[in-house]
Amino acid sequence: MAGTEKSLKARAVDLLSRREYSRLELKRRLAPFADSEAEVDALLEQLAADHWQSDSRFAEAFANSRGQRYGSRRLAQEMRERGIDRDTIQSALAQQDDLATARAIWQRKFGRLPADQQERLKQMRFLASRGFGMDIIQRILRGASRDIDDE
Repeated sequence: MAGTEKSLKARAVDLLSRREYSRLELKRRLAPFADSEAEVDALLEQLAADHWQSDSRFAEAFANSRGQRYGSRRLAQEMRERGIDRDTIQSALAQQDDLATARAIWQRKFGRLPADQQERLKQMRFLASRGFGMDIIQRILRGASRDIDDE
């Protein structure tokens, strides 16, 4: 039993040495190798107590790494899927500037205002799929010409 526990901890440390994992992700990755769910839960408690695993640290790293490509809505959804609680998500996304991110993504992808309604809908769908709200999308498409002229 002790050999299995050490092996389980070694697997967890190996995973955490590569990147941050949420508690839920780590639990899912370790569950197939554990004798019981209680064993995994005990290990996760120990890792959290020793500061090896932290959901808030994971959320910060996740927001930083994916924040240049996606909006707050998509990042929040992906973090919820990984078991991060609402307060931790809000804290991690507090520094996220959706307008600037959406503008940069729009500029790289399209760089010009839509010529017709079909093109406008295409640009709107693209930005929405990246996790930006309609208020941000409309500001981009309404104010894009002024922003481009200012540069």
